[in-house]
Amino acid sequence: MPGSNEILVALAGNPNSGKTSLFNKLVGANQKVGNWSGVTVEKYEGSTNHRGFNIKVIDLPGTYSLTTYSPEEIVARKFLVEIQPDVVINVVDSSNLERNLFLTTQLIDIQANLIVALNMYDEVEDHKTKIDVDQLEKLIGAHMIPTSTVNGLGISSILAHIVDLFTGAISVRKNKLVFSDKIETIIENLVSVLETEKEITSQYFSRWLAIKLLVNDKDVYNIVRKYPVWIKVNSILSKAIQQSKTEFDSDPEMMIKEERHSFIRGAIKETVKYAPRVKKSTTEIIDGILINRITGLPIFAFFMWAIFQITFTLGEYPMLWLESYFSWLGNIAVQFIPEGVVQSIVVDGIIAGVGGVLGFLPNIMILFISLAFLEGTGYMARAAFVVDKIMHKVGLHGKSFIPMITGFGCSVPAFMATRTLKNESDRITTLMIIPFMSCGAKFPVYVLIAGTFFDRSDAGNVLFGIYLLGVAIALLSAKLLKTAFFKGESEPFVMELPPYRMPSVKILFFQMWFKAQMYLRKAGTIILFASILIWFVSNYPKSIQITEEYSNKISTVELAEDFSSDSKAELIGNLRTEEASKQLEVSAVGVIGKLIEPLVQPLGFDWRLGISLVSGIAAKEIVVSTMGTLYSLGDSDENSTALREKLLAIGSYNIPVALSFMVFVLLYIPCFAASIVFHREAGKIKWTFLYIFYTMTVAWIMSFATYNIASLFL
Repeated sequence: MPGSNEILVALAGNPNSGKTSLFNKLVGANQKVGNWSGVTVEKYEGSTNHRGFNIKVIDLPGTYSLTTYSPEEIVARKFLVEIQPDVVINVVDSSNLERNLFLTTQLIDIQANLIVALNMYDEVEDHKTKIDVDQLEKLIGAHMIPTSTVNGLGISSILAHIVDLFTGAISVRKNKLVFSDKIETIIENLVSVLETEKEITSQYFSRWLAIKLLVNDKDVYNIVRKYPVWIKVNSILSKAIQQSKTEFDSDPEMMIKEERHSFIRGAIKETVKYAPRVKKSTTEIIDGILINRITGLPIFAFFMWAIFQITFTLGEYPMLWLESYFSWLGNIAVQFIPEGVVQSIVVDGIIAGVGGVLGFLPNIMILFISLAFLEGTGYMARAAFVVDKIMHKVGLHGKSFIPMITGFGCSVPAFMATRTLKNESDRITTLMIIPFMSCGAKFPVYVLIAGTFFDRSDAGNVLFGIYLLGVAIALLSAKLLKTAFFKGESEPFVMELPPYRMPSVKILFFQMWFKAQMYLRKAGTIILFASILIWFVSNYPKSIQITEEYSNKISTVELAEDFSSDSKAELIGNLRTEEASKQLEVSAVGVIGKLIEPLVQPLGFDWRLGISLVSGIAAKEIVVSTMGTLYSLGDSDENSTALREKLLAIGSYNIPVALSFMVFVLLYIPCFAASIVFHREAGKIKWTFLYIFYTMTVAWIMSFATYNIASLFL
């Protein structure tokens, strides 16, 4: 309000309108990212100073309208209508005014202090298009400023307009959007009735409420229905709907929508002159290859493969550096902290836990900047278009395929990538099937088991089959979930193909860093907690009897005179490994293993394999090392010859058990950190319970079937 030196500004606009780029240009590095309350939609806010005023800018989620169909639309509308910011900047793609101005006409309805940023104006000039900005400003009834984040056009003018609107130096322009006489009469009747209920009109704009009632907005219906005025309102609406159907063979909702579009087309026709086209645009030429029915899918597959390779090949180097650093840090801690519980929890719990978090960070950052680049260039929309027909057969659409591909690397960023899906049912379904896309952490388990029980020539085929099975189960699950839980609720997929653009390097790094911050804040603390928890339940309770037994054995070896120093060290090491194995068996993890043994026996597993699977809930990477401890072999990896020989020596382990074990590892619940991220992305505990139950059930059934079918033939 005037007198205050803080101005609340909301940025609203369509996806791909350059809204976030303009936000970054306005506030620079003075920004932070989080989530809107109660939903998983990202919230970007920042601030800047201009002429003594602190301008707080909120970048609202991209939306095409102020309906409440998607979480993004709900967030944007709630903020604009209920918070009522001091100034609203409507960012429009000036090279595509007809689509973008539809949201503008709805922002006019809420009587906001409106500034329209005609963004990407440099592209308009490059295409020799002429826009009469002054005349368009008069027709639309909003202050209009040509902007470009490429060359900084209009940024200072926007800041000046914000302050001038707030202080009253300039006024809000008169609303020029007027509907037909029939619609306006109904709106006026509704407004006059609504304004008798002061409690409603003190919170909402009466004209906006009237229009939303006419377009059958369920949320507004629920608001007005609570008040006595609803009886008169309902009478007016019923008559209006009946009269519209009789006289125009339509309804008010369709009429209002058509009149908005007619208003926009008329304004554009009067103010915009396009240069004559003499040849195909660059975008059309590139699209002729990238979304071609023959070349589109192979090119998309190549790009996804390239991102996968870049993420997990290039990221390997900094990952190894970080692992080496934390290994060095652990060794330093061992030297300064006396042997015992404190040393173990610091080294094996805290340092190992933090190292596990940061070890993923290079991959996360590379993945996010790669995806941000594809999104910024405009290719991601094409990728969704290319795979849409395939995904449509299982009830999803092309956008769901991107998180699925990401799941081959790590489920955490894959879950986070589902935020691009606007409809809740599509997002939850995609979240549910991502665990079946085999993440990189499961690969060591496959290598160990396949390399142990299969010839080298067959092991590669087995690995390929496991990955292929995961994809098949994911697609079948999508079909099942959409049929059983979300029938008829799929989001209508309207494909928008923006022009190709070269994204700003600065903006790409901004987006990458914000995503990395969210990963560290959300997943990092959880992984740290999980690491400490697994350390605790793997070490306690301890058996005093076992401790005393092995202390005596070790003392005997130390006092023996007929052994060399090297032999003593080897014997003592073996005894400590055996002690750790026996202590693990009586620990909380060991008890759990014994308890679940009846559940895993039908799959061909014993309690040791059961414990390995339980430890894998914390992180799939520790399945192999847990097996090494259980079989008294100490630290082991997928290339451990001793572990492979031990597995082969156990008579109950055979090829059916091996296949069953790999299938279970493929399909059951991902790591603890991924599960927490799933819950935060899904937003409701019921989906988390369904996710746990469904993945575990599918894993058990498929593993059971694999074991029994394989036993018939092998």
